[in-house]
Amino acid sequence: MTTETAQVPSMADWTPKSWQHLSAQQQPQWIDVDEYESAVNELRLKPPLVFAAQTRALTEQLARVSQGKGFLLHAGDCAESFAEFSADKVRDQIKVILQMSVALTYSTGLPTLKLGRIAGQYAKPRSSTTETRDGVELESFRGDIVNGIDFTFDSRRPDPQRLIQAYNQAAATHHLIDSFTKGGFADLAQVHRWNLEFVGTSDEGQRYDQLSTEIDRAMRFMAACGIDLSKERQLHEVDLYTSHEALLLGYEEALTRLDTLSGGWYGTSAHLLWIGERTRQLNGAHVHFLAGLQNPLAVKIGPSASPDDVLALCRALDPDRRAGRLTLVSRMGASKVEQCLPAIVRAVKKSGHPVVWACDPMHGNTYQHESGYKTRHFDTVMEEIAKFFGVCHGEGVWPGGVHIELTGDNVTECLGGGDEVTGSDLDSRYETLCDPRLNARQGLDLAFRLAELMRQ
Repeated sequence: MTTETAQVPSMADWTPKSWQHLSAQQQPQWIDVDEYESAVNELRLKPPLVFAAQTRALTEQLARVSQGKGFLLHAGDCAESFAEFSADKVRDQIKVILQMSVALTYSTGLPTLKLGRIAGQYAKPRSSTTETRDGVELESFRGDIVNGIDFTFDSRRPDPQRLIQAYNQAAATHHLIDSFTKGGFADLAQVHRWNLEFVGTSDEGQRYDQLSTEIDRAMRFMAACGIDLSKERQLHEVDLYTSHEALLLGYEEALTRLDTLSGGWYGTSAHLLWIGERTRQLNGAHVHFLAGLQNPLAVKIGPSASPDDVLALCRALDPDRRAGRLTLVSRMGASKVEQCLPAIVRAVKKSGHPVVWACDPMHGNTYQHESGYKTRHFDTVMEEIAKFFGVCHGEGVWPGGVHIELTGDNVTECLGGGDEVTGSDLDSRYETLCDPRLNARQGLDLAFRLAELMRQ
């Protein structure tokens, strides 16, 4: 699927297929190429999952965030599962995002832009193409869109039919998102009903319950003043946009459509697509492909990135310096953010690129617990966020958002938080397909602490 060439195709010659002339990292080796091509061709005939007008609306909202007029809450699953998919799972994921956004908005007075890692986060980059257990070497698990997590040859064999299954599940998830966010579930009058049972019994849940009582009072006050709340759409519906890492370029290409209104190409698998730390090579296929799309984009920036690297990515992905087009997501790790991030922020600010600055405090803080489980500690997550805020403040830019891996389920995958998860708890509900996620209690705790940082 990929070939090496010495020269990068000009953007003037860009097409949805021109990435194929470049080196593409993290692509599966499909054993049956004919079966793969058949699946991709089937995807090309599928309806878009999102529409160009929606992505333009998201770009406009991100532009306001870049100007300090809002805050981005980018949150959701590490890797979505085929087996665990259900309406209840989607509802609980939306519920915790709504809870967090209400806590942030009410506490800070700023609108919270809600962006989910949902309806497409099925592929995962891997540090090694294979995995060995007890002398047996098999393909690494690359997410449900590629292969299965069970350590057997049949499960780990890349299966092109999973591309179709991923599309179908993403379509169903988008339908559920629309139903929950536009059909009454997200009504601000229902804030008490958003309380997950296990959150309601925690300190964070009690704090949230107090906040929702204050919101009820405020809405009754507005009604008593003669304001017809039934006519205010913002009180009854929310916009929850979707995103995922654009890892499998064949899948993304097949769902790229030409917008007849604007004449631009749009990725219709999600509203926002991002490039990960492992695939942000300037001359690579991922940067080239996404540069030709009109969607808002994001790039993960780790500690190995230099100011020159990031400036080159800004020029490639946002040559017109369009506010809302590009989000730079710092994922340095709590111990490195103050050392690595300031020079990058300074250089981008000087260049005039109007980016959204966001913090991923999860990926740089993962470690192996003595129990054998991969985990993260809540305090370290908050430490990186606080240091990110400090760097942004010191460099005179707006800390525009956070990028969090979490779930609405009562898992025990990350240590700490208000309802302390300890090492001995890890094996009680460790359910992630890949990386450890915050549970709903920890997510709500993070939102309240984040609001305090923003007020400061």
